[in-house]
Amino acid sequence: MDAPTLNSGPNAEPRPPARCLVTGGAGFIGSHLVERLLAQGCDVTVVDDLSTGRRENLAASPRARLIVSELSRALPALTDEPAFDEIYHLAAAVGVRRIIERPIESIETNVHETAALLRFASAGRARRGGDGPAVLVASSSEVYGKSARSPFCEDDDCVIGPTVALRWSYACSKAIDEHLALAHHQQTGLRVTVARFFNTVGPRQVGDYGMVLPSFVSRVLAGRPPEVYGDGGQSRCFCDVRDVAPALPRMVRTPRCWGRVFNVGSDEPISILELARLVCRTLGKPMEPAIISYDRAYAPGFEDLRQRRPDLGRIREAIGFEPRIRLEETIRDIARGMGWRQADE
Repeated sequence: MDAPTLNSGPNAEPRPPARCLVTGGAGFIGSHLVERLLAQGCDVTVVDDLSTGRRENLAASPRARLIVSELSRALPALTDEPAFDEIYHLAAAVGVRRIIERPIESIETNVHETAALLRFASAGRARRGGDGPAVLVASSSEVYGKSARSPFCEDDDCVIGPTVALRWSYACSKAIDEHLALAHHQQTGLRVTVARFFNTVGPRQVGDYGMVLPSFVSRVLAGRPPEVYGDGGQSRCFCDVRDVAPALPRMVRTPRCWGRVFNVGSDEPISILELARLVCRTLGKPMEPAIISYDRAYAPGFEDLRQRRPDLGRIREAIGFEPRIRLEETIRDIARGMGWRQADE
């Protein structure tokens, strides 16, 4: 049987291709994406070094395999296999705390591994003599930096802090990833889409690397007040991974998305202090959050953004994206993954 082809219609999602590669597929977002692709009948290869991903995130399936390796070490062997139809590059160093504590590793992981992946994908296009794989490169709202605009639009200027502040190294590394992806699209014709994630949350996310919502849930379930950094007035928009993951294959399979950057997330802001209080209320644990200074939480001089809200007009127009899962439901599901049960369950 011939490999399925991508639909040329503006929004239609065709039947899925036979072979998919997901880097970082044992991680939080990656594992939900793998589930989605398997449910669509895809054969999925996951490459993950398990530095932040976990084997238990992946359900056993005869159509899925896990290669435990750094991506750049795994790619040469994959060159000899049948070509992939879709590639989802989610492997990255994640979390503010990890970036600050291990900056060299984080920068090199984000830039070098992405460069290797894009070379691999472009070479695959040349080998096939046709369109080659369609590729999604995961980026981050961090690339907007210290911009005071609201909401953030994909073509806005990026305002990055000074190089002496390691906090901004992540934003710079992801911006380089985007430049590389778009350069491959322009120079080699690679069908690549960039997804800028805005605070994706949900089941399987852990708070080990500074992820705020699972950190709040974990502390509240332990009977300790959630710790809010700064004054808590900074706001973010949180989107459930079960809304985000289904959007990624649709972007990869929609020609009007290729060569473009898309905000992916929710556009409903909530302050971090109110988020902490919402966690307490939702889990039935009456307590007031603890306020912790940035200097104490991270390091003297740490800079944070007061707001981060995306303009979703582009992704709504391209694939009809609309977040549906309420934040309270996400909080309860994260808590259930930590052993919590509601009184009436």
